[in-house]
Amino acid sequence: MPKRFRLTRRFNAAMTEDGYRRLRRFAEAAGLDEGEALSFVFEHFDSITDNEALTHRLRLFNSDLDARKR
Repeated sequence: MPKRFRLTRRFNAAMTEDGYRRLRRFAEAAGLDEGEALSFVFEHFDSITDNEALTHRLRLFNSDLDARKR
């Protein structure tokens, strides 16, 4: 029997406009709502990310973060 999908946690999250638009686009393409799409991404994080590319992108994002907060 398949495991029932329950959304048991809710949290406030601040996102950039670009990040939210990308989340909505992904959710729509996958036939999910935004919460389900986020659950999918984090439940399968290791299998859908390339660790080397992730490290590089995170470094770039962090270097630009202070300027984006202003």
